[in-house]
Amino acid sequence: MMMKNIILTCLFSIGVMSLMAQQRYFDERYTFTQAYLYPVVINPGATGFGESDLIFNYRNKWSTFPGTPKTLTLSYNGNLGNRLGFGGLLMSDTNGALETTKGQLSFSYTIDSETNTVGFGLSTEFIQHKIGDINGQVDVSDEVILNRLAGNNFFDVSFGVYGEYDNSVKYGLTLPSLVSSKLDDAITTDTTGGRDLGMILHLGYEYDLPDSDVSVEPSIIVKKLMFVPTHIDLNLKATFLNDRLTGGLTYTLGAEKRLGFLIGTAVRNLDLYYSYNVSSHEFQQYNNGSHDLTFRINLAKDPDPILNVPMGK
Repeated sequence: MMMKNIILTCLFSIGVMSLMAQQRYFDERYTFTQAYLYPVVINPGATGFGESDLIFNYRNKWSTFPGTPKTLTLSYNGNLGNRLGFGGLLMSDTNGALETTKGQLSFSYTIDSETNTVGFGLSTEFIQHKIGDINGQVDVSDEVILNRLAGNNFFDVSFGVYGEYDNSVKYGLTLPSLVSSKLDDAITTDTTGGRDLGMILHLGYEYDLPDSDVSVEPSIIVKKLMFVPTHIDLNLKATFLNDRLTGGLTYTLGAEKRLGFLIGTAVRNLDLYYSYNVSSHEFQQYNNGSHDLTFRINLAKDPDPILNVPMGK
């Protein structure tokens, strides 16, 4: 119990100190552990790439431990025609006393050739970091804390490239928060802010096993993000029965040091994925691992023919 109280106090202190720093606390893209399934959540270059869809994701990190991170994300991704793509994303994240809200609009332009399709995208992002429910843990008469309750607001611009070569090789590069502005009474812009620019690299290869309906896709995602330790996701995804069933493994190197398992299914226009992650860090003994649940509705897919069969036949 004493250890739990110490950790809770540390989580709260990190949130308060981060807001006092007058800088972005972290880059929100680090929260997505299923990005190799839907690159659009981390890469604006994937906007409008392929089919239009709605994506809902819920992540509960370090479940059963009070005050640990929980993230809700809703994303829309669509093709406007003439090689133009449009997307939107809303995200809410809580981490101890720190609450983060993000709204994003993304636009892309896609170039096709006989063997290669590549999209170039920009996203505009509004991010707010603020102190949430303090539950009497601090002196509410503290002027610094009171000034942070309203939150720190930021406006960012990110750039991304995403492509597929020969319908098998998948590649992507994201430059998040390429331009970052802190919003207050007077809008000021700082493109450097004494910080290192982040980067996300994505490379995968999808191939079909001979004489079977099994498709296998190994991939790697390298994340070097603002105020987040660098980590590398090594992923392996396999689909069965014409993509109706999906299984996967993820092993993360670097700060996270976690092992994840994925299972999913596709029913008509709906995809459902669940993943579970455990860490090799000592803190794992105080929680029940991390859970991710994702729903995807394919807005472009034709309805299942069975739905068009008249009643009684």
